[in-house]
Amino acid sequence: MPIAKLIPAELRLTIEPATLGFADTSELAEQALPWIGQERAEMAAHFGLGMDHPDYNLFVLGEVGSGRSSLLKRAMQLAAAKRMVPPDLCYLHNFATPERPLALRLPAGQGRLLRELMAQLVKTLQTDIPLRLEGEDFKAESERIEKTYKAEETKNYAELEAFSEARHFTLRRDAGRLVFTLLGEQGRTLTEDEVVVLPKERRAEIEQAEQELRTEITRYFEKTRPMEKLMNEALAALRRQVVKPLLEREMQEIRNGLKKQIKDGAKLNAYLERAEHDVLEHLELFKVSDSDDDLRLEALTAMLARYRVNLIVDNEGRQGAPVIIDDNPLFRSLFGSIEYQSENDVLVTDFTRIRAGSLLKAHGGFLMLHLRDLLADGLVWEKLRRFLRSGRLQIEEPGTAFAPIAAVSLEPEALDVDVKIIMIGSREQYYELQEEDPEFARRFRVKVDFAESFLSSEDTRRASAIFVAHTCRDLGLPHFSAAAVACLLEEGHREVGDQSRQSAIFARAEALVMESAALCRARAARQVEVQDVEAALRACTLRHDYPDRRLREAIAEGDLIIAVHGEKVGQLNGLSQVDLGDYRFGFPERLSARTFAGEDGVLNIEREVEMSGPIHDKGVFILQNYLAATFAHNAPLALNASIVFEQEYNGVEGDSASCAELYVLLSALSGLPLKQGIAVTGALNQHGDVLPIGGLNEKIEGYFRVCENAGLDGNQGVLIPQRNRRHLMLDRKVIAAVGRGLFHIYTAGHVSAGIELLTGIPAGIANASGNYPRGSVFGHAQKTLLAYRRACHMSEHQKTEHKHLR
Repeated sequence: MPIAKLIPAELRLTIEPATLGFADTSELAEQALPWIGQERAEMAAHFGLGMDHPDYNLFVLGEVGSGRSSLLKRAMQLAAAKRMVPPDLCYLHNFATPERPLALRLPAGQGRLLRELMAQLVKTLQTDIPLRLEGEDFKAESERIEKTYKAEETKNYAELEAFSEARHFTLRRDAGRLVFTLLGEQGRTLTEDEVVVLPKERRAEIEQAEQELRTEITRYFEKTRPMEKLMNEALAALRRQVVKPLLEREMQEIRNGLKKQIKDGAKLNAYLERAEHDVLEHLELFKVSDSDDDLRLEALTAMLARYRVNLIVDNEGRQGAPVIIDDNPLFRSLFGSIEYQSENDVLVTDFTRIRAGSLLKAHGGFLMLHLRDLLADGLVWEKLRRFLRSGRLQIEEPGTAFAPIAAVSLEPEALDVDVKIIMIGSREQYYELQEEDPEFARRFRVKVDFAESFLSSEDTRRASAIFVAHTCRDLGLPHFSAAAVACLLEEGHREVGDQSRQSAIFARAEALVMESAALCRARAARQVEVQDVEAALRACTLRHDYPDRRLREAIAEGDLIIAVHGEKVGQLNGLSQVDLGDYRFGFPERLSARTFAGEDGVLNIEREVEMSGPIHDKGVFILQNYLAATFAHNAPLALNASIVFEQEYNGVEGDSASCAELYVLLSALSGLPLKQGIAVTGALNQHGDVLPIGGLNEKIEGYFRVCENAGLDGNQGVLIPQRNRRHLMLDRKVIAAVGRGLFHIYTAGHVSAGIELLTGIPAGIANASGNYPRGSVFGHAQKTLLAYRRACHMSEHQKTEHKHLR
């Protein structure tokens, strides 16, 4: 395949503004924005969001800025609008086991209503129960019960008192206890000293009488305490009898107030019954008393707090299912938490301190997470894996086990959570996850793969223009003319280095829109034009191109030796690309080769000093095999050769210099000089076909700027693979130089065509005997290889003779 010299029209895709079908983007602002170039991802997203079966979560993979988050958010919102509103979620006090609060799901809006009804119940209890306990009927009946008890108790006390007086003791009550003292003959209380001096017989009588009195007091308590218990039970029964109708009425009002059908209706009824029973068991706390009122009020407040409703998920007023975007998925914010407070050096909590996380808030809907955020915290990652396996969520506070002080823990009732997770990650993360954690990966059965680029068409250009229009509208920016949009579209092709494909990383396009609009406003214009877009591109380059500029200065100052004029043997300019993440640029590197007789083959100096990567080493091995196959008639080759990237101190990777390495090696073998003004980039296979490479535009433009600084003389240019022609999106300055004949872009499909361009001599075709024409490049190289072979034979023969002489 011969060398092709490209014309300016082939060096860049030019989009005519007239073909876009609008004058400026204001005409497109109200049109719907499609998923530009992401048809596969759109189909997968709608499929996954519509699947209601377990494990059909979505894993969205693609590059940052491809619209993966914003487009999925929009799709989630559309899908959520078609779903039912999920229920509210409450936590209630568990009267049987307070450390295990009960979970209750209610129809949307009913949770807030239940909370209000229970709060109203507490107010009613605080006002109505004391009134009922102070009522005339209640007082009369309670006085009757107390009077009956007191009459019987008085009778028994009188008998006990008579018994004690008969034995010269007096009785009195003291704080619920009975205290007795010994009386003398005149009825005076005897002291201990007076008792000690009494005759022994008298002391024995007193001890006997005291023992009998103690026995009688015990009998008295055995009679009265059951009576007191019966009285208290009767009073309690009376209180319950008076208050129970009130409670039944209030509880029924709560049931009636929750009109919608409740899935957890049985659980709610059981809770209300237990609450009613709890109130009836503590009615004494509602009775106002003069003594210990502070303690009573404290106990009453603690009891009433049990009837509060902790509404942790409130869907009142929601339309459709929830869409939650958790950009900071900490353990507490994702799975929920239990708050604690310190009291007397103990961490305490209760059911009212349970808080919902994103998973519970997204129940019935969608939750978007970023994989990188989850992997940053091992606890979050492991708990999410367990949740995806079981579908049940247990709210817990992981830090309490390691707290420096004791903590009262809770174990809230675990919940089944129906949520579809949309996981955002990169391709590398997705495939690493597939390999390292297959169980987790199978929970995400829907793969939403966002493309980095897409085939350009009239439809995609129209959609891209709508994207620009929406950006201007949403950010309040001046609109773009059709010519400015065409410039933006061309830049999209340049970003991916392809005349037929456009970049799908619209974050860059959005940034360029904003920067162009800022420059438009700076010149007080009302519409963004081509000059604004081009100025924004130049300004962006100026902010990032210091390493590129410094490298060109080093070449111009002679610190880096690059020859762009004349011809030299065994020396050629290759092209490299540097990708700094936010900026890419190309620059030339001089390759040189030396050959001499020997049997070691081609020495890759970069590989020997471990400054080359595996892809570059692979390219050198392919080069050796091609060389050996080309001169198979002379095999085995008697050749020692070295190839080096001169003044390269940072290492070499990639195979795009394989063609240049072959050319300098052929030049060294043949002794034919190479044109120094033509730089070469391209890989090759074992058959000598030139293969396409990346970073093409940056490499060409980098070399062009070096030649421009050194002086364009019409002999400089770049030799590129023929298969790279559609990847050309060169700067207009380079195209202008090509148009004036000062710079040239050549393409080659086979290495033989390239060596002909560089030497000006035919490469040569071998005859049936494997010999090449004498005047060809391969003929000169073959002649040198034959000379090397003779030299090696002669050297071997001399060594053998010397050995025999010894």
